[in-house]
Amino acid sequence: MGGPHSVALFVFHVLCVLLTLSEAGSQNTTACARPCPANSSCVRDTFCRCAPGFSPSSGETFTNFFGSCDDINECGPPLTVSCGKLADCQNTEGGYYCMCSPGYELISGATMFKNESENTCREISFPTWTAPPEIKSQSLSGFFERVQKMSIDFKSAFPQETIQYLIMSLDDLLKTPGDLEALDLSSRHHTATYLFSGLEQILRTLAKAMSEGSFIYHSPGDTELSLMVQKQGNGNITVGQSQARMLLDWAVAAGAEKSGPTVVGILSSPNMQKLLANASLDLDSEKQTELEEIYESPVRGAQLRLLSAVNLVFLSNTNTDKLNSKVTFTFSHPWEMPGTRKELICAFWRNDSNRRGYWATSGCQTLGSGNGSTTCQCNHLSSFAILMAHYDVEDWKLSLITKVGLALSLVCLLLCILTFLLVRPIQGSRTTVHLHLCICLFVGSTIFLAGIENEGGQVGLRCRLVAAMLHYCFLAAFCWMSLEGVELYFLVVRVFQGQGLRKRWLCLIGYGVPLFIVAVSAAIKSQGYGRPQYCWLDHANGFLWSFLGPVTFIVLCNAVIFVITVWKLTQKFSEINPDIKKLKKARVLTITAIAQLFVLGCTWVFGLFLFDQRSWVLCYTFSILNSLQGLFLFVLYCLLNKKVREEYRRWACMVTRNKYSEFATSTSGSGSSQSQTQALRPSESGM
Repeated sequence: MGGPHSVALFVFHVLCVLLTLSEAGSQNTTACARPCPANSSCVRDTFCRCAPGFSPSSGETFTNFFGSCDDINECGPPLTVSCGKLADCQNTEGGYYCMCSPGYELISGATMFKNESENTCREISFPTWTAPPEIKSQSLSGFFERVQKMSIDFKSAFPQETIQYLIMSLDDLLKTPGDLEALDLSSRHHTATYLFSGLEQILRTLAKAMSEGSFIYHSPGDTELSLMVQKQGNGNITVGQSQARMLLDWAVAAGAEKSGPTVVGILSSPNMQKLLANASLDLDSEKQTELEEIYESPVRGAQLRLLSAVNLVFLSNTNTDKLNSKVTFTFSHPWEMPGTRKELICAFWRNDSNRRGYWATSGCQTLGSGNGSTTCQCNHLSSFAILMAHYDVEDWKLSLITKVGLALSLVCLLLCILTFLLVRPIQGSRTTVHLHLCICLFVGSTIFLAGIENEGGQVGLRCRLVAAMLHYCFLAAFCWMSLEGVELYFLVVRVFQGQGLRKRWLCLIGYGVPLFIVAVSAAIKSQGYGRPQYCWLDHANGFLWSFLGPVTFIVLCNAVIFVITVWKLTQKFSEINPDIKKLKKARVLTITAIAQLFVLGCTWVFGLFLFDQRSWVLCYTFSILNSLQGLFLFVLYCLLNKKVREEYRRWACMVTRNKYSEFATSTSGSGSSQSQTQALRPSESGM
């Protein structure tokens, strides 16, 4: 059909097809006689071809003995791709991607795109941040007016200037908080929480508008910001300044964002202390158990003192409640030696359901302290600080003694009050002083038992009222103790028996002076009433001296009167009956002296010297003596007073329907035989 020529043509076509199939097969295999260079593949057993995105050093194909495949820089001149306006081309090995220029972002929120048609870059806007409507403060409103001005004037090309102005405005607010300090504790802590969350969002946004690199700013108010904006990398990254340093993994900083620059920052503010004062500490169950095993007693919380600056940490990664790997921090602070029940802790600021805040330690551990710094590790991010925690360890034995003693004293004080009101033979100026002293102690002890413990840990209106009432009642009790000393001075030293200050002057001094002190204290610093653990006066800024000052003065004056009284009594014993036995004289004098110690409040001297809770001898002595003060007053003024005892017997006879005359006849003879000696005994004279 075709002859030899046709056969030769057919054979040629078959060989061409086989050769083409052989070449195609060789391109899909890497079984070359010798290896090809990186980023290339084998062709026809002896030739290599570069992968897409790479160019050969010579020719399209080359032998595996020579040549190399180099990355094609699609973003370099001459520009071979177009990303569009407000976008930059980023070269990668074997490819490229486009991303918005600093100060701009994609509408979709993504960080990269491939073609100009996907470009939706728009300018980064200043986040909306307004004052919290529930906080009424002119200082805070003024700060947010400046924030709104920043928002209007913001230009994404100059984010550093906006950051600096924001930090200086924050310093002005925190250094002179004005009416913020007058807010209640809950509102101040809510304000701090609101500032933390807003600053984190704004600083993260403004950092995205910056070019890659580091940025450190130290404000005139000692607030420091350290920022790093950098492409995604591998391994660890360290960011910090003089007040704080942080070491974390790149993957933690980037989070779900696998491309584009990563933002890491620390804002260290030493001026947050006023807003965070008197914040409570939430001890996690493990820490609570550990402390109770150490101290062998329940731990009710801690008194806190801020040592370091408050450090706000923020990343590109916004999901930082539970991190895959721990972050290591080193915080600088003045060195202070921990002691018994005192510990340096690394704490973070946590929000509660009511949008307030408190310190917590869960997820963080303190690695060590030294050279003016403390190192911590945490598995989450927030605002951190180094605190000195003075744990409130409850001594259940001491607490039991106090409660039982006060309960017994309340019963005795009530009996004293009824006695002074109903027993007519003992009425007089001294009885008036006794009566009002017992009333003040009764009311104060009742309030103490019912409301001294602050269960919620937050200092609210109830706790402040309890603290103010205790302040007033105990000051009034001490004022009446001072009047006891005045009456005793008139009785023993001046020998004006039955005479003393008039009742209206007694009431004016006994109730007016403490009212004046409490009113002035509340006007100067109402926030001083109430503490997180107990509803009592705050120790900060010397506010406790509004109680300790008057008490110290009264105790010292009464101590002088006590010494003079004992001295005068010694003289009287010797003058009236010089032959009285020395042992009997010493016994009567001792009983009189001890009785007057409790009446004049001199036992509170133990409390004035109780500077260290570790002095358990002083703690127990002070608690026992003063919780039983009502019992001692009842024994001294009622049980050891002859007229009161006779009245008690008369009442008892009336209850049992016996005639008082029969009882009085049997006791009249014995009472007249020892009139001179019994007149000197404290049990009969009622001193």
